[in-house]
Amino acid sequence: MKKLILSAAILLGSLSTFASAPLLNSSEKVITIAEEYTEIKIEEVPAAVTDALKKSFPEAKLAKAYINEKKQYKLEVEVGDKVGSLFAEANGKWIK
Repeated sequence: MKKLILSAAILLGSLSTFASAPLLNSSEKVITIAEEYTEIKIEEVPAAVTDALKKSFPEAKLAKAYINEKKQYKLEVEVGDKVGSLFAEANGKWIK
């Protein structure tokens, strides 16, 4: 009898998980950045981009720079002991 009740509880529990609402809203969009960036010398980064970096993040130190086909720059910066990446257009405008 215990096995029958336990089996019924497991069966009902598993059916209720299939009947739950989907987790993602169909109107949501997922954006991924899957473009190829190639490493360049820091000296090759345009002045507009380095000026924007100095203006927006005065304590940041540019560690590495990358560029893609659209002339967008990926900058690896260091602020103290923290490392992060920023994305910018050639004119110095930040990409969100």
